[in-house]
Amino acid sequence: MTVAPLAVPFWSPAEIDASLAGTIAHLNARRVLAYPTETVYGFGGATDQESVDALIALKSRPPGKPFLVLVASSEMVARLDLRLTGYAAHLAARHWPGPLTLVLPGGERRLPERLRGPEGGIAVRWTSHPALARLLLAYGEPITSTSANRPGSPPAMSAAEIEEQWGPAIRQGLLRVLDGGRLTPSPPSTVVDCMGRRPRVIRPGAISSATLRESVPDLIGDV
Repeated sequence: MTVAPLAVPFWSPAEIDASLAGTIAHLNARRVLAYPTETVYGFGGATDQESVDALIALKSRPPGKPFLVLVASSEMVARLDLRLTGYAAHLAARHWPGPLTLVLPGGERRLPERLRGPEGGIAVRWTSHPALARLLLAYGEPITSTSANRPGSPPAMSAAEIEEQWGPAIRQGLLRVLDGGRLTPSPPSTVVDCMGRRPRVIRPGAISSATLRESVPDLIGDV
């Protein structure tokens, strides 16, 4: 007896296109999606309150630890009513799409407060993963993102690792896994707080502070 795979192929252009209708339906049902990114596999979903609550429940996420938001166009940032001005615009122009997460002001009427971090802003990244960007553009909306792992476990680098940890949720239809192959180990995205007068590195990552200072010389942190 052949056991059907738990994950949905998400590698070739044909597989990506074939996955879109089912994946968008899953997102519209306010359920959680697992997907490859330019760094690690992520969990996420739509940005409405019900979808965020489903993600919190699956991850057992404690209060005070928000999720970031993934976009694939400047229009998505604008529709969320996030303000990307001054030095934040310089950073985005130079490093998006890519492994740079910016904590931006705004979004008060468009996003649940549970997505707002301790700095008071919303963490946003324009993904450079081609398949994920294709999905976001087909969906037409941003999605949330957090690492696809249980607390205390390392982030998943393959769909098989997610299947091992989350098999019951997948079989129940609560979690849909997009299999983009095994990812190459890489640093996490660099996170920059853009809420104050000067940009501030709050998590070092794939893009060095020295590189960021080429665009914003008064960057604070990670010297």
